[in-house]
Amino acid sequence: MGFQKACTLDEVWEGDMTEVEVGEHLVLLVGIEGGDVRAFQAVCPHQDIPLCEGKFDGKVLMCRAHQWTFDAKTGLGINPGDCRLAQYPVRVDGDDVLVDVEGIKPLFAHT
Repeated sequence: MGFQKACTLDEVWEGDMTEVEVGEHLVLLVGIEGGDVRAFQAVCPHQDIPLCEGKFDGKVLMCRAHQWTFDAKTGLGINPGDCRLAQYPVRVDGDDVLVDVEGIKPLFAHT
């Protein structure tokens, strides 16, 4: 399968996030501070809440339900620190944002 087009750069601005479907996966794309794009699982590992309903400031992603927070560069949990988001490889080709979802499954944490 490999890299597939998820969207264009015009759809993911710095400090912004958008949910896209890549194959059978829901993916959250975030424009991190500095202009890079990262791709993570689209639901919070706590209780399956869509992360696109939360807040994102270019550095930290926060779930709306229980305020779990994640580092937008790495997907590592900030609060709580013992969780993380599955991250998908991203490649930019011209204006296209490509994501590879092969072999990566969303992660789930303690309740």
